[in-house]
Amino acid sequence: EGDPREPPHIHVGKAENIAKFWIEPEVSLADSYGFKAAELRTLVRVIEQNRELIREAWHEHFNQ
Repeated sequence: EGDPREPPHIHVGKAENIAKFWIEPEVSLADSYGFKAAELRTLVRVIEQNRELIREAWHEHFNQ
């Protein structure tokens, strides 16, 4: 995404809530709207547990 291309990241949405997390060099919150702190902590844990899968999918999608 973007030009120049942004580093690998993931977007998460639930109803009107949205968040964006960087996955490199480590999982970190880029931006969020509507999620509670506890929900964001849970999302970070889930993303960390699936980081390699997300990274592989990112690079496959963008042919990198």
